[in-house]
Amino acid sequence: MKEVINVSIGNQSFALDMDAYRRLSGYLADVRSRIAENADEVMADIEMRFADIFHEGLSSQRMVVSIAMVEAAIARMGAPEDFGPACGNAYETSARRSRREWRAIRRSRINRSVAGVCGGLAEFLGIDATILRLVTLLLILFGGMSLWIYIILWIVIPEE
Repeated sequence: MKEVINVSIGNQSFALDMDAYRRLSGYLADVRSRIAENADEVMADIEMRFADIFHEGLSSQRMVVSIAMVEAAIARMGAPEDFGPACGNAYETSARRSRREWRAIRRSRINRSVAGVCGGLAEFLGIDATILRLVTLLLILFGGMSLWIYIILWIVIPEE
């Protein structure tokens, strides 16, 4: 049993299961992020085309649009990349927005051996702190990085 949601697509009412709704809304958001000019008009046309495609596949008004119908409609409409490169307008998807969010580097209080510099950098980069510590030690020992750089980072990077 799946949850069903009623939505308006191209000024027409449709019932979509939740998987279909998520896929279609993600697709439309991705397409909208790739349209620079006349985005509202173009999106209205795209939604009207989706409404037409869904009406072709539904035998009655009471039927639910499934994920398979959405995938078939998307295949007919084309990939979002076919609409052009992402132009970064105000309608960006939340996934893209969260990847772009600014994160501050902080020295770790918990994951620290000396000053927390490697622990903080490892958290920022999303890697294991032990690996970063070993690489830092090797760079210091074999001349790739000076101990002064570590000390400067210790002073410059604030503690959490």
